[in-house]
Amino acid sequence: MKGTHMRDTDMKDTYRSDTYMSDADTSGARQPVTHPGMAPHLQQMLAQDAFSRWLGVSLVSVSPGNCVMRMRVRDDMMNGFGVSHGGIVFAFADSAMAFACNAGEKVTVAVDNQIAYPAGVHVHDDLIAEAIEDSATGRLGFYRVTVRNQHNVVVALFRGTVYRTKRTHEAGPAA
Repeated sequence: MKGTHMRDTDMKDTYRSDTYMSDADTSGARQPVTHPGMAPHLQQMLAQDAFSRWLGVSLVSVSPGNCVMRMRVRDDMMNGFGVSHGGIVFAFADSAMAFACNAGEKVTVAVDNQIAYPAGVHVHDDLIAEAIEDSATGRLGFYRVTVRNQHNVVVALFRGTVYRTKRTHEAGPAA
């Protein structure tokens, strides 16, 4: 459902989970957990996305044009002023948009993004990003991602434009 918040009954092709990432292994790297309800190309996408794994994102739900992700802010994500580096929150919002726009048939890439930070993000904040496709033309999609903390305070407002390529997703085994 475009331009509105998702509800459990909105999408028949929605994957929902309370957790998608396993605990860190002994090297500190987080490993993706495959789930039979998730489209194979999305499993493969996350398995190959080392940066999203480093962020520690959890995929809560995903369907074409929509994605909800979670992330806990760690000590190593802080800047010199004691708040989360803006690039961390930007990357988190970008990852949510990437899954929302790639949940459909076509490989889709970002062509323009912008973000505003109305409130600070602190260590141990639990963030949730909700990506929603507001509008689409033949090849372009226009997304908004709202990032909130555990107190439901909006900490980032992200807008993105994506380009749908002619390539379809190839669903190989998750790496």
